[in-house]
Amino acid sequence: MADVVQYRLERMVNELDDLERRGLFTRREIAEVVKQRRKFEYRLKRPSPLKEDFLAYIEYEAQLDALRRLRKNALAREARKKMKKSVSDFAGVARIIEIYRMAVMRYKGDIDLWFRYLEFCRVRKNGRMKKALAQVIRFHPKVPGVWIYAAAWEFDHNLNVAAARALMQSGLRLCPTSEDLWVEYLRMELTYLNKLKARRVALGEDNGTLIRSREDNNEKQWRNENEDLFMSLNEVRDTGDGSDAQNGEAEKKVDLFQEQGLIILQTIYSGAVEALPSSLNLRKRLFEILDSINLSDSEDLREKVLGDMKRDFSTNPEYWDWLAKHQITDFESLQFMDEERLHSEVQKAVKIYEEALEILPSPVLFKLYTNFFMDVIALKEGNTQSSGHMHSYISQLLMVYEKAETMECLDEDLACRHVSLYLQLGRLNEARDMTGKLCSRKLSDSMQLLLLRVLVELRCLTKNDTSMDKADLVSIFDLLRNVLAKASVSETEQLWLVALKFFGDQNQYFDKLVEIAFVALAKNGTSETEFSLSSAVVNFVLQKDGVERARQMYKRFLALPHPEVALYKTCIELEMNLALAGSKDCLSKVRKLYEAALTTYDQSVDLWRAYYSLESKMGTAESATAVYWRARKILKDASAITNLLHL
Repeated sequence: MADVVQYRLERMVNELDDLERRGLFTRREIAEVVKQRRKFEYRLKRPSPLKEDFLAYIEYEAQLDALRRLRKNALAREARKKMKKSVSDFAGVARIIEIYRMAVMRYKGDIDLWFRYLEFCRVRKNGRMKKALAQVIRFHPKVPGVWIYAAAWEFDHNLNVAAARALMQSGLRLCPTSEDLWVEYLRMELTYLNKLKARRVALGEDNGTLIRSREDNNEKQWRNENEDLFMSLNEVRDTGDGSDAQNGEAEKKVDLFQEQGLIILQTIYSGAVEALPSSLNLRKRLFEILDSINLSDSEDLREKVLGDMKRDFSTNPEYWDWLAKHQITDFESLQFMDEERLHSEVQKAVKIYEEALEILPSPVLFKLYTNFFMDVIALKEGNTQSSGHMHSYISQLLMVYEKAETMECLDEDLACRHVSLYLQLGRLNEARDMTGKLCSRKLSDSMQLLLLRVLVELRCLTKNDTSMDKADLVSIFDLLRNVLAKASVSETEQLWLVALKFFGDQNQYFDKLVEIAFVALAKNGTSETEFSLSSAVVNFVLQKDGVERARQMYKRFLALPHPEVALYKTCIELEMNLALAGSKDCLSKVRKLYEAALTTYDQSVDLWRAYYSLESKMGTAESATAVYWRARKILKDASAITNLLHL
């Protein structure tokens, strides 16, 4: 190992001498560079070098080469002349390439490392790109991104369209189910065709462009995202002489290019559909490309694509959702759209959704339908100019929910959305009637709906400041008891907090709630969630009835099987506050609580840390040491034991 490292270091002598001779580094700095490189070389020569070792070495050499370039540029500015290139100008990049080569040979399956290697070769343009691409294709022929990267480099940097096309076709033979490959292949072919057309336009032999000229925001966004693929020729001057003969000839050439583009699109579309007949996402992406370019007779192809999608995906709710949103020119910029135009396009989308419901009535489709209206309402919310149409959208949304109920497609999620919409609109009576009706029918077992019903009832009772009568209290408590008895504690966290707060001043009902809590914890046990019902009850009792009553309550909870660790922490905090206030016997209660908690949760690092901190601050050195040695004996986490004394 030492001989190999020494040999590699000796090969750096010419480079280091050149750096010193040109005044880029001092002898002391060069000695430090040699020291660091020796460390990295030894790390790479270990029996099992890590990926991080290679990356750290590469990072060091990259920073060193960047520093060399900065100093060289500074010396050139001082001397006011360009410095000639020497061995040190190439050695740094060559060394990084060599480290990358060793890394990818060691970790052949790491595709991220391969792409780092390729990107470095592309940026530094050192002539190793073709060899690196050949290697990564040999090791990862089933990764579509490799073929796309290789074809893009041949197309954009090497300007070899034939090689790029061959790479794409080879990738499609090996990865026929890759959506990205099909889409990028189509974009590449259309880009090449558009570049040929651009050259003819620049030479005055042609005019126009393959890109569709539209002014809507959707087209602008798509063209901006793909400006590197489809060249815009809006700024190219028309150099024709205006004669009718030349114009007619140019129109023929335009038609030829458009026909060629249409043939390419038809061929790739047919191959993609044959390879991925069930991919809706691929069809959508291909249609977006088709909808963004100007081809002769492309309307027929658009109709064919839409017809094929309807034939193959008419039972897929996502297809209908996409088709409906496609009716809106730019769904993302609805808030900036003219009101009348927006209303017209929204109604077009509504017709699509209504057609879909006749073919495929399902809860999923109704959810997508309601999401569409919610998105429209959210985007236009706060706009006073659209208040009339806003009421129309809300009315239509409510009609959709009612239609879902009529067609028996109202599931738990849709029902909760319907009730929540009433609550957002402040229509408590409708929400109350809706929850009562749904909970008495087929959704009577829906826990979320039951919880929502209780919350609605509580909001209805507390809406007015007038005192509630006994019948209202009995009614709401019976409803609460039924719900809390059916659901687990983790499912009813919010409901428990609301109930404890609501009945906090009603001792009779509060005590009954506490008994229900005891039964629930004894029956279902404790959960590992952040919410602790027993801790919440103890805190409510402490605020309501004082310390003694809270002690009685937490003792009852601690008597249950496997009390929660959160309960122990709440009790310890309560007694610690009293101890700090001067109560003498509270410190012994805190120690007893810690001992009880550690009996059940002996691997809790937080408990041991808090117990040790208590003894260190309020106990003796002997008691703190005893806690430390107990923790060291019981805890299995060595790092926690090490850090225990430093807290």
